[in-house]
Amino acid sequence: MPMNTKGGDPPPENLRLVVAISSRALFDLDESHRIFEEGGEEAYSHHQIEKEDEPLAPDVAFPLARKLLALNGAAPRVEVILISRNSADTGLRIFNSIRHHGLDITRAVFTRGESPYRYIGAFGAHLFLSANAEDVRKALEAGIAAATILPAAAANCDVGQLRIAFDGDAVLFSDESERIYSSNGLEAFNRNEDEARHQPLSGGPFRPFLAALHAIQSEYPANASPIRTALVTARGAPAHERVIRTLRSWNIRIDEALFLGGRHKGEFLRAFGADIFFDDQKRHCESAANHVTAGHVPYGVKNSATPG
Repeated sequence: MPMNTKGGDPPPENLRLVVAISSRALFDLDESHRIFEEGGEEAYSHHQIEKEDEPLAPDVAFPLARKLLALNGAAPRVEVILISRNSADTGLRIFNSIRHHGLDITRAVFTRGESPYRYIGAFGAHLFLSANAEDVRKALEAGIAAATILPAAAANCDVGQLRIAFDGDAVLFSDESERIYSSNGLEAFNRNEDEARHQPLSGGPFRPFLAALHAIQSEYPANASPIRTALVTARGAPAHERVIRTLRSWNIRIDEALFLGGRHKGEFLRAFGADIFFDDQKRHCESAANHVTAGHVPYGVKNSATPG
């Protein structure tokens, strides 16, 4: 059943989570993009219209979208919105592909080459996933959790529990501590975190998204939730305590916390069974993408262009 199709109607009051996903993250548009690069907009448009009854194959964000939509039961909890740089004309193939694959997506934005980020906040989206790094940066600058989806070696296609993993600093938390590490090294970082262990960290760009996930989790007993979350961080003791106390002060539940003390995260993410992992460092995302779907969050001191 479509969640809400009447123009101008507000989302249902019990709708807890809105996720915007770009068409190139949802479907395999590599061939179409190659035609655009080689032949321009006219050749691209001709190709898409000629193929509009030929469904596009799923791409890296498709399994995640399917799991998100599976959270909807008697009451809607999640809405997925399509965001595309296509025109409405060439976008017909994308909507036909959505119908073919049975995804309950009814809202979309087609901008014909313009950046669509300005519409994401208007939808009240908690998260934006895209293959376009510049669109992601603009969304982050607008205060929306956003990540660039990397090509993945494999995706978790299990239709069961949704599992989402997060890095800590510059993702769930601000980059205030990471700046100390970058400027003064690990010893200064650990000393600061030990001294400030009772002082909660400020929220990072993904705090509201985590809170929205937690709101859905709270409807279920802890051992029966359709969502499971994990913090997977390079922090180790003594820097762990401040993180635990911060989450406690937010009254937000994290199901699993992995303090890896600098170990590579990929094998641990595979063991957790993450449907997606968010990290501010691209090298960590590229390593993780050998095992799970990964989203790069270009935020904070580790990235050259730092929102805020």
